Amino acid sequence: MTPAPTTPDTKDLYRIPEAMRRLSLSRSVIYEQIRTGRLRTVKQGRTRLVPASAVADYIALLERETLKGAA
Repeated sequence: MTPAPTTPDTKDLYRIPEAMRRLSLSRSVIYEQIRTGRLRTVKQGRTRLVPASAVADYIALLERETLKGAA
């Protein structure tokens, strides 16, 4: 019997520790990026969550900055 194929993480919202792992950034860097508006979040009650789309947007921002700096 072959093992089931692994599926990519399909969560829509990440808690801060999960976003830290997804982006390989420290807690202080995550909060700095949130404070400066580079990483979007939403609040549900007292919990701050990072949408998966915000993670993708942040990665795209980093890629654009890298390309811009290389030009």
